[in-house]
Amino acid sequence: MELVYARLRKRAHPIASRFPLSDFYKDHFFANKLSRQNWTGNKMICLRLLRAFIFSAIVVISLIAATLEANENVLPFSPGEKLTFRLKWVFIPVGEAVLEVLPVEPLNGLNTYHFLLTAKTNTFFDNLYKVRDRIDAYTDVEMTRSVLYKKKQREGKTKRDIVVNFNWQKSQAQYSNFDKKQAPIELLPGSFDPLSVFYFMRFFGLKKAELQHPVTDGKKCVIGKATVIKRETIKVESKTYDTYLIEPELKHIRGVFEKSKNASIQLWVTADRRHLPVKIKSKVVVGTFVGELVTAEGLNSGG
Repeated sequence: MELVYARLRKRAHPIASRFPLSDFYKDHFFANKLSRQNWTGNKMICLRLLRAFIFSAIVVISLIAATLEANENVLPFSPGEKLTFRLKWVFIPVGEAVLEVLPVEPLNGLNTYHFLLTAKTNTFFDNLYKVRDRIDAYTDVEMTRSVLYKKKQREGKTKRDIVVNFNWQKSQAQYSNFDKKQAPIELLPGSFDPLSVFYFMRFFGLKKAELQHPVTDGKKCVIGKATVIKRETIKVESKTYDTYLIEPELKHIRGVFEKSKNASIQLWVTADRRHLPVKIKSKVVVGTFVGELVTAEGLNSGG
């Protein structure tokens, strides 16, 4: 315990410098009994930090869809693909996230791709701030637009059951939460939801510096923008990857990113045709979260 705190002190981490060992790490992370009075303020920091990472993991893939020449004859993914990521705050494991491509299924008379993202905290962090999130996203099999988006959010005491229905005859999307509908919004042609747009991006090359594509969460429709910073070799979980480093524009991102002076999100995807995400890093005022690929199943061959 003392060693963990010393490492945080050495890194000049804002949380470590703000709270003494007895108040934060002993009482709040490693003790069996928490002081309710002292925990109230610090719980909010952990809450915002974890929510920031899970949100950024979703947002970053919302902002990197490319407008480059597609690899039309080769699919970068197929049903059965499953990517598992370990989530860490600084060097402390907090949970995992899983991206899956489920079997093609009919929806509203169309054959659709079904993409799934789940995120959950581990047993230890469940005692601090339990997260069980699930996002289901559907597109036409031609990957030209979103068809349906559903998000079941369970984060601490926060609960949301979000559905975004797409009406392409009217070029509109309608957001609802627990069946409470909002007014429809206008869609830009070819708009994707925050999860599907990542899979759309994987069909394209990433050699150009500037990327953009319309993205919607049902509340607004924006042109998401991102920059391919460089090509670099990185090591993740003892494996070496040839990757592109991508940084999205944070202009349309609110919450903790908006309040952080030097907030940033970085995503590393493989430089082969599959464009697998292997690492994501978000930096905000309350600290840094990192997600790293630990297992990859059902991959298309010929990366």
